[in-house]
Amino acid sequence: MYYQIKKEQVINCKIDKLWEFVTSPKNLELITPKEMKFEVKSGNQNEKIYSGMIITYKVSPVLNFKMDWVSEITQVKKNHLFVDEQRLGPYKLWHHQHIFEDNGDFVVMKDIITYIPPFGFIGDIVNYFFIKKKLKYVFDYRFNLMEKMFNI
Repeated sequence: MYYQIKKEQVINCKIDKLWEFVTSPKNLELITPKEMKFEVKSGNQNEKIYSGMIITYKVSPVLNFKMDWVSEITQVKKNHLFVDEQRLGPYKLWHHQHIFEDNGDFVVMKDIITYIPPFGFIGDIVNYFFIKKKLKYVFDYRFNLMEKMFNI
């Protein structure tokens, strides 16, 4: 079974400024909760994303246990959309759409995360009690941080 998280936020800035920020892999560290010890490990963290780009991370989602996560940027449409998909990591499937609707002075930013936990029905149980809540926390954290960075 797959699960989906959808988040929408209005960002009060021009699309070019927002796109510049969100398409830099190094900024992922800034918008991830510190206790997850998220760290971009690939040497391309100062590049702008492009279709086919592979980004590697270390992350501690639970109990200080560090794990590798490898994502591929599978689609990029400048100022409109990019998609990252997990190639190696904790999920059976991870597909994250970042959608941007330019309205001139503000941007509607949407995240659609589709995922399948590992371990079949056991993963579904763990999702119910832990994973879903952890992901909600991470994306709420990002929402609040983006609010402070762009909407004050």
